[in-house]
Amino acid sequence: MSDLVSLPEIERAAERIAGVAVRTPLVPFSRDPAPAAAGAPALLVKAESLQPVGAFKLRGAYSAISSLDPEERERGVVTHSSGNHAQAVAYAARALGIRAVLVMPHTAPVVKVEACVALGAEVVHVEPTAEARAETADKLAAAHGFALIPPYDDARVIAGQGTTGLEIVQDRPDVDVVLVPVSGGGLIAGVSAAVRALRPEARIVGVEPELAADARDSMAAGRPVGWAAEETGRTIADALRVQRIGDLPYAHMRAHVDGVVTVTEDEIRQAMRRLAREARLIAEPAGAVATAAYLYHRAELPEGRTYVSILSGGNVDPALLLDVLSRPRGEGGQGRG
Repeated sequence: MSDLVSLPEIERAAERIAGVAVRTPLVPFSRDPAPAAAGAPALLVKAESLQPVGAFKLRGAYSAISSLDPEERERGVVTHSSGNHAQAVAYAARALGIRAVLVMPHTAPVVKVEACVALGAEVVHVEPTAEARAETADKLAAAHGFALIPPYDDARVIAGQGTTGLEIVQDRPDVDVVLVPVSGGGLIAGVSAAVRALRPEARIVGVEPELAADARDSMAAGRPVGWAAEETGRTIADALRVQRIGDLPYAHMRAHVDGVVTVTEDEIRQAMRRLAREARLIAEPAGAVATAAYLYHRAELPEGRTYVSILSGGNVDPALLLDVLSRPRGEGGQGRG
């Protein structure tokens, strides 16, 4: 327990990222305000898609990089990511005037790769496996002296992501249930640490695609369980294709998280469409999973009056977004992004 990120660490991270990351709003999700007035459960969406890089990852990346000493900054940074963390590292490095090298799978969405290059980062493409990404980043760090900025298995990153939870409770002290997308686990680790410290009675639930349910399996097994890249690669939610939750995030989940719910590919697409039409928010597939859990799996969630779903990112391929939005209501479609 002593290795878990504390509330003071998250509060210090909030000070570091102030003025860089946006304090995103809690957007009401409701076509008709009458049910809320009648006392029915209310859903608020934490719109992390409104960050400068279109995803929550800026919080952790800037928190970690800004904590480096001057000598480390001068040598530059390296990371591995499927897209959103890479873009966040590129943005943070550019803001701090340092070099950034990004190891990305060749299957990463073009929109995310192009955004990284536009920010001045150098991109190294590798096979879409966790091993290839991590090994290449480690080799580059050793060869060039780069500071490694892990995408999720790092206390500095987790503290930065935890500022999302800090803001949720500050803005809605009555929050009952917080729904958090799970990939490598950095976001849910930080959010759960903040929420548990500030509102112990609130419940924290992780959400992931049923085609990439390693976190669900890990919680059931009592240890981190990995999935093959071929399995996680089936989901449309490219940002949630991490094959195994990180060790430090897993420790936070065991300590703070109340459960994990999975959603289908069709439910993810339907949630993307409803977020756009009803909340006027653009969500990439990974960003829609938490809202999908509320919309289609309410019976599996803890009871409450105020729910918050974290819309973790909005960096969606334009062609995929057009396909999702153009389908008739109720028709989710199949396939990968």
